[in-house]
Amino acid sequence: MKQNLSVLGSTGSIGTQTLDVARRLGISVCALAANRNIELLERQIREFKPRMAAVFDREVAQRLRISVKDMDVEILEGMEGLCEAASFEEADLICNSVVGMVGLQPTLSAIQAGKDIALSNKETLVAGGALVMKEASSKGVSIFPVDSEHSAVFQCLQGSPSEKALSRIILTASGGPFFGKSKGELEHVTVRDALNHPNWDMGAKITVDSASMMNKGLEVIEASWLFHQPQEKIDVVIHRESIIHSMIEYTDNSVIAQMGVPDMRIPIQYAITYPERMPSPVKRLSLKDVGKLTFYEPDWETFPCLSAAKEALARGGLSTAVINGANEAAVELFLKEKTPFLRIGEWVWEAMEKIPLGDNAVTLQAILEADREARAFVRSRI
Repeated sequence: MKQNLSVLGSTGSIGTQTLDVARRLGISVCALAANRNIELLERQIREFKPRMAAVFDREVAQRLRISVKDMDVEILEGMEGLCEAASFEEADLICNSVVGMVGLQPTLSAIQAGKDIALSNKETLVAGGALVMKEASSKGVSIFPVDSEHSAVFQCLQGSPSEKALSRIILTASGGPFFGKSKGELEHVTVRDALNHPNWDMGAKITVDSASMMNKGLEVIEASWLFHQPQEKIDVVIHRESIIHSMIEYTDNSVIAQMGVPDMRIPIQYAITYPERMPSPVKRLSLKDVGKLTFYEPDWETFPCLSAAKEALARGGLSTAVINGANEAAVELFLKEKTPFLRIGEWVWEAMEKIPLGDNAVTLQAILEADREARAFVRSRI
């Protein structure tokens, strides 16, 4: 079990639950990082007493310095501060739960420092999977998945005799708030409708991604990098109850599933304590109370983000960085009520088809440039 954590994105949904796990297990927290919620960050600093805290928004960092001047903590700012928190010498596990492309560079900083990573930042592997996994391999760094689906696959694979024995990964999806609706029914849905997730309590961006099925598309890309599988060996099934978090199929056609109530503290804790298992405050699963488990084929036509992600993975190179950047920009516009919901999927596909990728080489600079171009492309559609 890890003894000293650096938690990036500490004021978000995953970050606060990570700190809850640390609190319950008596694990020290040596560094924290957040975007701009310095009121909550100050409370976290006073409770966990980290040596370092980073605020990504430079304008509010000075306010935090004044607020905690009585504490023995160094306050850093910007991307530089985030990367320092990700590579802090005292940390033996970096929990990266920031949202968006901002998480890529801290992940690379952690790898360069030889730090193991508990990863819930999807964009790290979606946009930069080839680069990140290459660097992690060269540095001997372990990446422990925190997403419930990838944690489920990781847990199921613990009994695998070899990578060759794996035939298929089956990612489950709740279907979000718009399951079963037609395109016509989605034309006038509101931000409030999209944020009404049936099973999970998540941040706004991730919840909208769940509504558009982009979240599952991004997870297909992540799974490909984490478990070294091509996209044709990664399936998606709608499972409304969110009890089975994902499954694997072996070459003998046996299927193993990981189950539990929908509570992110299970995968967070497993990433921190691996390979040990510790008591958890999460409610025990009662299949008798659940009653039934249902499964459906995704509606690929109504939710084109899912197929866009699989297509980008098949194309390779910078295509996944493009669709990720386009999606982030489109979701931002939707949350600001500047574009209808259905435009998200349309613009993701358009960006992938129309943005030139040059030689398609996956370097950090090329990833960041593809991301910028995709965002600019989407914003130009308004």
